Amino acid sequence: MPIVTATIGRRTRGDGDTVDLTDDLSAAIGESGLGNGVATLFIGGSTAGITTIEFEPGAVSDLQQVFEAIAPQDRDWRHHLRWGDHNGHSHVRSALLGPSLSVPFVNGALTLGTWQQVVLVDFDDRPRTREVVVQLIGE
Repeated sequence: MPIVTATIGRRTRGDGDTVDLTDDLSAAIGESGLGNGVATLFIGGSTAGITTIEFEPGAVSDLQQVFEAIAPQDRDWRHHLRWGDHNGHSHVRSALLGPSLSVPFVNGALTLGTWQQVVLVDFDDRPRTREVVVQLIGE
């Protein structure tokens, strides 16, 4: 089975900035020449994650509120004490969301639901340049 590797680059604002990657992923599949297989996305780094959600302001805000409730930004994180930075919450949120996602594609199209988009969430406390690695395995 052929394996095609691509990247999706994004500049983010940090602080929970949520970026829709669906169109870029679809384009990578189209450019790959593969018809059926699986797309795996991976974000390097420990302060961002990848998931699916309905990419609309209400759902994105709800997701951010849940992360704030679970891993509040203003808590005394031990990571702050060790490194002197203030993004301990970012590392914890990233670990909870996870750095990767796999989505099947059939006849060149992602098998996402009608209201489901693939998103990158940058939890860091500052703007970042992010690179998502996409591996497509298929035929």
